[in-house]
Amino acid sequence: MKRYKKAEDIKIGVIGYGGAFNMGRGHLKEAKHAGMTPVMVCDPDRARLEVAKTEFPGIETYASVAEMLKKSQVDLVTIITPHNTHAKLALQCLNAGKSVITEKPFAITTAECDAMIAAAKKKKVLLSTYHNRHWDGCIVHAMKHIKSGAIGGVVRVEAHMGGYSQPGDWWRSSKTISGGILYDWGVHMLEYTLQIVNAEISEVTGFAKRGFWAPKTKWKDDTNEDEGLAVIRFRTGAWASLCISHIDSNPKKGMIEVTGTKGSYVFDCETFEMITHKGADTVVQKGRNPQSEWWAFYQNIANNLTKGEPLVITPEWARRPIHILDLANRSAKEGKSIKATYK
Repeated sequence: MKRYKKAEDIKIGVIGYGGAFNMGRGHLKEAKHAGMTPVMVCDPDRARLEVAKTEFPGIETYASVAEMLKKSQVDLVTIITPHNTHAKLALQCLNAGKSVITEKPFAITTAECDAMIAAAKKKKVLLSTYHNRHWDGCIVHAMKHIKSGAIGGVVRVEAHMGGYSQPGDWWRSSKTISGGILYDWGVHMLEYTLQIVNAEISEVTGFAKRGFWAPKTKWKDDTNEDEGLAVIRFRTGAWASLCISHIDSNPKKGMIEVTGTKGSYVFDCETFEMITHKGADTVVQKGRNPQSEWWAFYQNIANNLTKGEPLVITPEWARRPIHILDLANRSAKEGKSIKATYK
């Protein structure tokens, strides 16, 4: 893999600038904060390209990926597009010799992940996905307590999110585009889970309920599931579950609940609660989580490309939650548990 003398030598660009949450601008600003040099924006919406020119004076703009790859000297491309386009665009850039970061999720299927990983290895370029929430204050704080042994050995992780609400009428609610109800926030929660239980997966079982909200949404038959559930069995004997629902009238507190042999740890983005035992007494500790450090993602990328610092979000790590989601989709469709595979 090519190494750079200093971070500013790394020329970075984005595919997809506007739309959701001004993410193109955000990515380029974070990369610039890490010392890299923004040089390119690619987006089919020319109005967004004009905005990019005002926010990053002098930046190159392209309306197509093919034109960008032909003309730009960009080294590292971040892909900020709907989920079902990640793999195709990543492969296009990787095969052209560009390093690639995709937004989450990495891709939709295991096969897409494996093809991307193979292309990156063949071209000897960097491949990662923007798991900025790896550095969320809530999971960083949780890991300190869990690693300390405060709740004993981890037995079970339950990740859950939802309520009783109609899905939005946009692409994140379309199953063919998004991958399904578990792919959006679910990929973050699985990444948390895999930090807590860093072990190989033996099998995944998936369940899904569809059809209730479909007549009321833009996407109709293509609307995401009303509720999705994945149950993961680890080879260590621990297990985990992920449930996301639009039909949950009584959602559980917190977002992640970790059950150990000596206590439990419950957290959401803002707060935590740890319940442990001291003799016959139950001890409850509550508090607020520290601030997140999302800047650390691009700093790690820059340090990897300049100093050889180990990559935190490797493509193999990014593959793991996608493999779980892919197996859960297949399991729900086939009505049986599916064994995990590793390469």
